[in-house]
Amino acid sequence: MANPTVTAAFVRGLLDLAAANGADRAPLLAAAGLASEDLADPDARIAFARYVALMRAAQRACNDPALALHYGEAVSISDISIIGLIGLASATMRDAFHELNRYVGLVVDLDERRDRFVLKEDRDGIWFIDQRLAPDAFPELTESAFAHIVCGPRQKGVPAFVQEVRVTHAAPGYAGEYQRIFEAPVIFSSDRNALRLDPQILEHRVAQLPRYAFGILCENADARLRDLEIARTVRGRVERVLLSILHTGAANMESVARTLGMSRRTLFRRLHDEGVTFEDVLDMLRRDLAIDYLKARKASVTEVAYLVGFSDPASFSRAFKRWTGKSPGALRTSATD
Repeated sequence: MANPTVTAAFVRGLLDLAAANGADRAPLLAAAGLASEDLADPDARIAFARYVALMRAAQRACNDPALALHYGEAVSISDISIIGLIGLASATMRDAFHELNRYVGLVVDLDERRDRFVLKEDRDGIWFIDQRLAPDAFPELTESAFAHIVCGPRQKGVPAFVQEVRVTHAAPGYAGEYQRIFEAPVIFSSDRNALRLDPQILEHRVAQLPRYAFGILCENADARLRDLEIARTVRGRVERVLLSILHTGAANMESVARTLGMSRRTLFRRLHDEGVTFEDVLDMLRRDLAIDYLKARKASVTEVAYLVGFSDPASFSRAFKRWTGKSPGALRTSATD
């Protein structure tokens, strides 16, 4: 089941723009079902539906139906996401486009299990295509994405590279803003959401940040992608809940289901769809944590037993022998060899 989300920094960027244009923050947050503390951590994930609600409310409050275009024009992606910084550290624009597609989920994760963007060449030229499903349900995402992609590089001195813009939605009442922002012909009600690129732009050198920075930024982004992938699955969400309660000894299916806002039966079914049971998840998490704790040698075997949710060391020792074929003490001792 798709669970689309956006990063809190992306939401806050829109909120800040609306506030700068005279809108009151509190009603906008209320309209989106958000509180200011929801946006305190820039990497926190916010339901995509809440972002849509915020956009709609901000358009009305600012009396600006083209607010999504103006968001992409005014706010650099490097100010709200690590993706923008990776783009600045990329060797060429081709590389920057590649990295954008690789990490776009860190800003907007539509959970569609397909590449969001693709570069494709046909007889008309080279196209940067947005492949998201049902784009006309919320064309504002197309507008802001394309405006970010065009205006950000322009602000950094990259020469004009868009020769044509195509969008699948019908022409809005503010179609003139498209022409002003993109500085290229725009075709509405098209068969694709795409930018036709000047072929020479792909080899245009960027490298505005040191190559060393590129490696550090990508390592950080990869770690965030792994966290995002875990959060996409029910198993990952269960593990996160278990990590917070395992040491209390109260790690049972009923309490986890309640924390996740679903019934025990629903949790059972959704884990079954992913090929695991609750007992599997709990058992493997206990095993992995116990091994890590014992290898670190910062806790005794008895302490580790309680940390991973066993009521007595003997039960833990039997489980550990089943997991690894060794006793907890033997593993802890071998970690010093």
